Amino acid sequence: METLGRRERKKAATRQALADAALELFLQRGYDQVSIRDIAEAADVSTTTLFKHFSGKEALVFDEAQDREANLIASVRQRTDGQSVVEALREYVLASWLSITTHPRYAEFTALVSGTPALREYGERMWTRHADALGAAIAEETGVDSEDIACRALARFVLDIPALTRGRPDPREDVERIFDLLTHGWR
Repeated sequence: METLGRRERKKAATRQALADAALELFLQRGYDQVSIRDIAEAADVSTTTLFKHFSGKEALVFDEAQDREANLIASVRQRTDGQSVVEALREYVLASWLSITTHPRYAEFTALVSGTPALREYGERMWTRHADALGAAIAEETGVDSEDIACRALARFVLDIPALTRGRPDPREDVERIFDLLTHGWR
């Protein structure tokens, strides 16, 4: 068992070293001026090893949490008694997305993503790819058909929040305003 733990720790350390090297190189030189080989060399691994951990250059920039979809669905299914789906999703977004905005390098990261169309598009796809699963969970929890357009729309709106609020002066206020709109409608 200890060997497995050590192996998993080594994989995680390699993954983190690759992500750190990529971000550092991208911030120094610009995304388009950095190759996969540059990143692998900076992390002292082969390009084959890099591709065992990341699907491509864009994936190196974003923390692709494997459990993001499960956590989104859990926020809907495991909400407290009497809590609405929208309020449960508000709590989830405030806890998961806003913690990212307080990172010391968030401004640099935002400038990199905003200034690189491939990264901006990838970042948006990274969140919104969970729309079908989240929409189905919302439908199940509210007792409607899994293809209900309102449930699918709510899921999509919620998953667009990181892209809508990225780089804004007060992301918390923006998240709250978006959820107020989702709760109360346009005024």
